[in-house]
Amino acid sequence: MGEKPVGSLAGIAEVLGKKLEERGFDKAYVVLGQFLVLKKDEDLFREWLKDICGANAQQSRDCFGCFREWCDAFL
Repeated sequence: MGEKPVGSLAGIAEVLGKKLEERGFDKAYVVLGQFLVLKKDEDLFREWLKDICGANAQQSRDCFGCFREWCDAFL
């Protein structure tokens, strides 16, 4: 994951990435931290993403899937 910008996450494009950056979530690993704080719970994470940046169902599903796969592989 390294220092990738938040906009490089699955489901998060330029517009949502900008909204996340404005709220302090500027790197992919910062959003990963929130994913872990929410105990990798799909409903909680997707609702949080919707609330913080306006992600729709497909965008939040893609982002959740990205983190679930990454955690399964590396944690």
